Amino acid sequence: MSATLERSYQPLQPYGPELGEADETPQDSGVMIHVVPENSRARWNHVEDLDSFFTRMYHYHQKHGFTCMILQEILELLQFIFVVMFSTFLLHCVDYSVLFRDNVNATAHQKISLSDAVLPTSECIANLGALTWVCILVAVIFWALRAIKVIYHLFQFWDIKQFFNTALKINDSDLDNLTWHEIQRRVREVQLEQQMCIHKSDLTELDIYHRILRFKNYMVAMVNKSLLPVRLHLPLLGEIVFLTRGLKYNIELLLFWGPWAPFENNWHLKEDYKKVSRRKDLAELLSKHILWVGIANFVLCPLILLWQILYSFFNYAEVIKREPGSLGSRCWSLYGRLYLRHFNELDHELNARLNRAYRPASKYMNIFTSPLMTIIAQNVAFVAGACLAVLLILSVYDEDVITVEHVLTAITVLGAVVAGSRVFIPDENLVWCPEKLLTAVLAHAHYLPDSYRGQAHTNRVREEFSQLFHYKAVYLLEELLSPVVTPFILCFHLRSKSLDIVDFYRNFTVEVVGVGDVCSFAQMDVRRHGNPAWQTSVTSPVKPQPSGPGDAIKAGMHTVANQYTQAEDGKTELSLVHFTLTNPEWQPPTDAEDFVTALRTQARRDANQLLSTAGVGAVNPLYSSLHSVSSLGAGFSSLVASIFRGNTAAMAAGGLMDSSVGMMPLFSAGAVQSNLGSGERAPGLCEPMVPAPTVRGGLSRAEGPIHSSERGLLYSLQQGLPSSSLAASVFAPVPDMAPETDPLEFTAADMSLSTLYLHELHHRQVRRRGYQESSLNRSAWQRPHQDMPGIRELGDESGELTRHAERTPLLDTATKPTRTS
Repeated sequence: MSATLERSYQPLQPYGPELGEADETPQDSGVMIHVVPENSRARWNHVEDLDSFFTRMYHYHQKHGFTCMILQEILELLQFIFVVMFSTFLLHCVDYSVLFRDNVNATAHQKISLSDAVLPTSECIANLGALTWVCILVAVIFWALRAIKVIYHLFQFWDIKQFFNTALKINDSDLDNLTWHEIQRRVREVQLEQQMCIHKSDLTELDIYHRILRFKNYMVAMVNKSLLPVRLHLPLLGEIVFLTRGLKYNIELLLFWGPWAPFENNWHLKEDYKKVSRRKDLAELLSKHILWVGIANFVLCPLILLWQILYSFFNYAEVIKREPGSLGSRCWSLYGRLYLRHFNELDHELNARLNRAYRPASKYMNIFTSPLMTIIAQNVAFVAGACLAVLLILSVYDEDVITVEHVLTAITVLGAVVAGSRVFIPDENLVWCPEKLLTAVLAHAHYLPDSYRGQAHTNRVREEFSQLFHYKAVYLLEELLSPVVTPFILCFHLRSKSLDIVDFYRNFTVEVVGVGDVCSFAQMDVRRHGNPAWQTSVTSPVKPQPSGPGDAIKAGMHTVANQYTQAEDGKTELSLVHFTLTNPEWQPPTDAEDFVTALRTQARRDANQLLSTAGVGAVNPLYSSLHSVSSLGAGFSSLVASIFRGNTAAMAAGGLMDSSVGMMPLFSAGAVQSNLGSGERAPGLCEPMVPAPTVRGGLSRAEGPIHSSERGLLYSLQQGLPSSSLAASVFAPVPDMAPETDPLEFTAADMSLSTLYLHELHHRQVRRRGYQESSLNRSAWQRPHQDMPGIRELGDESGELTRHAERTPLLDTATKPTRTS
């Protein structure tokens, strides 16, 4: 039995680990489980919609089980009732003339209670106008639909509870003691017994990720190829990035799970979208659907805007009153979360990375202060602080001062002004190095444009990075404006991308046995979607470069990617490295295994070069990466120090110490423990060390796995270095990982080192191959979409391959890399 869930507009979420980002996995689509009560072993045999089943299973684990999930949904229903009733009460049931003592009959000494200002029920109902009744009616309908959805979820998650308790043999009380990787391992074991998927006997980790993140991978790919119209050119403000929860919801409605979406169901793209002969008809139809959804957003704009205002007021008013400077802090934008997200990366994995990058990103943004704003803020803070001090002293001297009209309001406003002014006043005792901080951000976030290298001190980089990491106040303002701006973007920007979207679906969708149609970028195929500038030397023979994008698409895995098919900013390569580290038991395809092996081999080659040749540190990418890792904090430095040990003389002989700049050994165990452990500055750094991320005691669902991958660089360097005397003194391998070394931290440090090392290799290959400067300096989200002639090879209705000339909007030949002779 299957059914379609009603989906509703998602309101703003309270402050959390990341603002406004909840449940980014694919939407539910109905009841899918074929229940056979007679045989418990066959109860989960042939789950029709594994996408929704695995998604609910993932949410069940991340949200602490059945009781917590249902309680949260019930309380959200009650919260909605409270907001509607309380707003109606404040608008029509309170006599503000009595509350504010505007009644001339009231004496100066008469006390007024709250009950005096509340109107009788009959008078309150009589005050309700026609517009209020319409709003209440819409709210009741909306609440009823949400209530049906909650009841539906009750049955769905009860099935998931039975699956965890019966098939996986995991009680809800044990969920917090198990990582997602342990849950995933048990699910694969159950697949062998009960065959939830009947199309293949064994499910890999990638199969499960594909099903949970099918639509999310498409979104990440579209952002990576600059397909979504999230950039707006505004007068005076220039170019800004605008992507809110409301706009994201509408895009997903149109492109993934809505009634007009290109997908027939969660796992299958409509056949017409795979035929090149239907591209123009489908583009016109999609454009019409986008127009109708835009009109619907315009009609519902007043109601949605009213809800946004009310919900934001009730949610943030107390926070702003208690901490006026909270809106001056920063958070990762929705666009930033999509741009920085790997292919096949679950929500908890993304949050863990961005949480590590938060502190260095905040410090980097705090570097840029306007001297003019600092002077103004200092004087405003002085005047406001003086007035506030006088009022506070008078209030302490005589508490009756508080009862004077507007005195309490003045104290509150002045306190907010002082707190807000301090945001613009830098700390005079801190000296920060922007390049070091941005490198620390890169180590955790993994993606930054090439043009940032060496330009971290410029306002251009700061402004572009602020689009990924903006103020919470900007987030709140964008969400409030979303109901007004979203219809405009849908009707005038997204409609023009209809043909591009149709082409994208056709060219970058592949059918995987046992999984269905997935975004081909999510396959992490370094042959088809990789970039040679992000890869080391290829060990196997490379076939000739295809003449057009259609040839590359047709050839698939056996063809080197061109600019049309390759992901930008090393997304394929970094995603592959991340997935192999976070899923150490996954067996990658041959091309992927060759890439990881080549990366490890190159790292060992660079390590041997450091040991055998003196003075090569400045030109050795491994040396540069290790030096950058030292800026991530004592935790990361001590982890690498457990692998790379030695003394000053040996490091100097091996090239690990640059005497020209007076740099001390990077990873001397004694230096790490004495200097970094005590909080002192590391030599050669411009700022105090960023504290290492702490991992909760026991197991953590936010990290995983609980053992390190043998494909990582740290493990490879530990096991694969030569056993010469010099190597033994400098890179002494640890027989067994130190017991105090947490495998979760080890994996995080390994990924940070791999990221920095890949970026170093990429930068050196770009310089060696002589790529055009325009290709190096462009930002990932600033690549224009131009109509260029190209080739597609796809099957027509008869199944025969035909060649059609058409435009390739994602290919910009003006900035295509070229080699110099």
